[in-house]
Amino acid sequence: MTDTIIKIDLNKSAYEHDNVHNRWHPDIPMVAKVKPGDDFIIECFDWTGGQIENNDDASDVRDVDLTQVHFLSGPVAVEGAEPGDLLEVDILDIGTFADQQWGFNGFFSKKNGGGFLTDEFPEAQKSIWDFNGMFTKSRHVPGVEFAGILHPGLIGCLPSQDMLNQWNSREKELFDTDPEREPALACLPYGETAHMGRLQGDDRDKAAAEGARTVPPREHGGNCDIKDLTRGAKVYFPVYVDGAGLSVGDLHFSQGDGEITFCGAIEMAGWIHLRVNLIKGGMEKYAIKNPIFKPSPMVPKYDDYMIFEGISVDDSGKQHYLDTSLAYKQACLNAINYLQKFGYSPAQGYAILGCAPVQGHISGVVDIPNACATLWLPTDIFDFDFKPNADGPKKMLDGSVDIPLAPDLK
Repeated sequence: MTDTIIKIDLNKSAYEHDNVHNRWHPDIPMVAKVKPGDDFIIECFDWTGGQIENNDDASDVRDVDLTQVHFLSGPVAVEGAEPGDLLEVDILDIGTFADQQWGFNGFFSKKNGGGFLTDEFPEAQKSIWDFNGMFTKSRHVPGVEFAGILHPGLIGCLPSQDMLNQWNSREKELFDTDPEREPALACLPYGETAHMGRLQGDDRDKAAAEGARTVPPREHGGNCDIKDLTRGAKVYFPVYVDGAGLSVGDLHFSQGDGEITFCGAIEMAGWIHLRVNLIKGGMEKYAIKNPIFKPSPMVPKYDDYMIFEGISVDDSGKQHYLDTSLAYKQACLNAINYLQKFGYSPAQGYAILGCAPVQGHISGVVDIPNACATLWLPTDIFDFDFKPNADGPKKMLDGSVDIPLAPDLK
């Protein structure tokens, strides 16, 4: 029987758990210790710590306190791990809690986080997705059902103090270029809502004031939101502190490449089964700066796609030079516009791209001035044929169902 080394109680606040933290800092105490070769189970809150409810009211997404996120389980010490090593992590399994067979997807208000298409979707919306074994569907997005690719959106090791200082310095420099921007250019340290695990007293307050927010991915891993880090995948993490300090959270039932809605996967609480090993001196041996991984042999078999292209020309017709982010945005908007022809609202189309196992590809970066990006939308997730034909598109939805919206408060 595999040991569950971190347990949580969903009926209690994440702040009541000393085996959970929501900042990165080298001084956060380890909450468990394992040996190379050990396998173990870790339980996780959803990334907001339970701020979102299973209902048809999007006000909780509008009002979510993003200074609290993400709540991570850990850190876990690995015996013998030292700076410069590689921590090899096998993702053996991931699952949902039996009494919480649902997840959520949301678009944040532009005034509170935003998203990849925040200019097109500036107000908060929420869809609820119910789980049925390996499949999921939503009462807010009819006509769609697909197999989940469960994965941790966030996993990584503790940074060293030097690395933490580098993060804070470079992100503050970027933030200061436009400090009034909405959404902000970076999420800077914020001690008021920091949860530093078992760290107490003055040490806790000092670490909270400089602890890095968990929002972006960084050299240690972190919030990479890679949907292919599912059961059967193997990840190699750089180690920066003694013991490595592995933490994990932000579990997803499914996600499209890019997690474009920001709250952009089907977010869930649940558990993850891991196994760890060490490669001594592996960072130098393999010239590794950021994590690398080997994908799982077990993924849902979707092999028929409609592929939407986008280029680096914005909606006003202005030309941009090899802008891959803009090209992917245009591919997403082209897919949403197409889905509207079958009766989906723009918000339902956006949610599908955020939740379903959509692939995103950078297809061209040399043919100046245009970058080309593509979005691959699997056809088999729909319960109707949505490929082009001579008869034209047929409306499959009557508009009576849409994704709940919570307008910004004045």
